[in-house]
Amino acid sequence: MSTDLELLGQALKRAQYRNHRTMDAALQDVGVSLVQWDALRAIDQAPGASAHTLAVATFQSDQAFGTLATRLVARGLVARTPGHGRRLEHTLTPAGADALAAGRRIAAAQLPALFAPLDEPQRAALFEALTALNSA
Repeated sequence: MSTDLELLGQALKRAQYRNHRTMDAALQDVGVSLVQWDALRAIDQAPGASAHTLAVATFQSDQAFGTLATRLVARGLVARTPGHGRRLEHTLTPAGADALAAGRRIAAAQLPALFAPLDEPQRAALFEALTALNSA
């Protein structure tokens, strides 16, 4: 019997939605949304990156990331500095690094419950399968 790929896609989307809702609600305690925290993670992983690079890393359009970055700059979480040409480079401020660290503590508390239905071999298999799917 073959897997119904439409149902598989929906199951993947449901799992992503569950993760998003859980983390978004929990991150309110830090004062950031999941989208904002994801941007902070991307900037932390690639300090000095352009808005385009960060938009790709966070699954957003360039325009959406630009709007998000403007809000993060206004909140004092991110700094923008001139780069080559019209490029703006993004780095975390100390407040941004603090928000990122607080979000990581929340993730460490929330994610085990999200993945509790799976034992460790199932988690490893899921990670391996998603990594293969995403590298294709």
